Amino acid sequence: MRHEISILIIGLLAVLTTASVVATILSARAPKPLSSTLVNLTQRINAWWVMVALMTVAFFFGRYGMTILFALISFAALREFVTLTHTRRSDHWVLLGMFGIIIPFQYWLVWTAWYGLFVIFIPVYCFLLMPAITALHGDTERFLERIAAQQWAVMISVYCVSHVPALLTLDVPGFEGRTLLLIAFLIIVVQGSDVLQYIFGKLFGKHRFSPNVSPSKTWEGLIGGLVSASLLGALLSFVTPFSPLQAAAVAFVACSMGFLGGLVASAIKRDQGVKDWGHLIEGHGGMMDRTDSLVFAAPVFFHIVRYFWTV
Repeated sequence: MRHEISILIIGLLAVLTTASVVATILSARAPKPLSSTLVNLTQRINAWWVMVALMTVAFFFGRYGMTILFALISFAALREFVTLTHTRRSDHWVLLGMFGIIIPFQYWLVWTAWYGLFVIFIPVYCFLLMPAITALHGDTERFLERIAAQQWAVMISVYCVSHVPALLTLDVPGFEGRTLLLIAFLIIVVQGSDVLQYIFGKLFGKHRFSPNVSPSKTWEGLIGGLVSASLLGALLSFVTPFSPLQAAAVAFVACSMGFLGGLVASAIKRDQGVKDWGHLIEGHGGMMDRTDSLVFAAPVFFHIVRYFWTV
């Protein structure tokens, strides 16, 4: 497995190095001041260097590193979500429980591979108790709006994201001890799809997909990104238990869900009147701006593998 991970890391480093060189050449030749597109491109590449470095360190620490990393990602994403939504003093106990109980317990369930409770802890028990605790305080102002935002926050920031390290708990025949590669496959194809959609949209985009939600998304970008990401998935089939055709199909489904996740995240930002979830990552916005595609893709990918490839 370390050999395959090394190949993936070397490939990513080669791609990032090429992108950095191209961006440097374009910046040197472009008239000053640089266009916003070129500045944003450089910021995105620099941010990707940092993110790839963090993921590389987590990969070499295995299950322990990945679980801790995604718990921290959930914490940062949840904080961004809560910051953008309306809360009142009576919500403080619920908010404290979201950060101090739900995140640690959900990732403890991932670590212990307690699948039965892992899949229902948040959408059943937390969703029932959170509004009950708020109601006990007797504060009914914008009650439905507040509890809906809190429930949706833990759903996408914690529950959905936790399905990424949960891939390490799956028992795939003939793939024992290599499930870390499934995480690599998921992240590369889904994040790769985002980048490819951006590139195809900039080069060929003419027909907007949903201008009221995300003006930058186009049909040309979507189709080009999904097709290219599916081909990328087929090329990466050697790190999965899938055949090339199966890998392409799984990548297509995961990236399609990733696109929908990004669209939903954009709708939430539009509703709240902001451009980005935060400013944690220069050129990329907040943590949620980078994980929005994984939000929808991870649970679907997890259950596809569990239902069709596990014992």
